Amino acid sequence: MGSGAQILQAGTLVGAVLLEAAVLYLGYGALSSVLAEPLVERIRTL
Repeated sequence: MGSGAQILQAGTLVGAVLLEAAVLYLGYGALSSVLAEPLVERIRTL
């Protein structure tokens, strides 16, 4: 099987990808709730 260093490196990569996915998901959700609703309301009042 792989050496300990390779397993650690793979685990670190998987952790980084999962962390990035979580940050993007939460960031998009926050941005959407802050900007989307006021923008839709502004368009509706035009």
